[in-house]
Amino acid sequence: MVDPMSPTPIYVQVADVIAGRIERGELEPNKPIPSELAIQQEFGVARGTARRAVQELRDRGLVFTLPQRGTYVSDPKGR
Repeated sequence: MVDPMSPTPIYVQVADVIAGRIERGELEPNKPIPSELAIQQEFGVARGTARRAVQELRDRGLVFTLPQRGTYVSDPKGR
């Protein structure tokens, strides 16, 4: 899934995989995305990398974070 030898930063690769899941409908609007811990475990990355991947998704407008609640898929109508 992620290629550590790629010139693309790993956090971008992780964000791209999750973005693909959102686009394919595997992760539905207003439903949570995997936690940072789950991302760490699935992709074998550090916590900081998982956080940067989630931030990348926020920057793309694909997810939003509610403090103390988690990060959720944005509604495509609201993007």
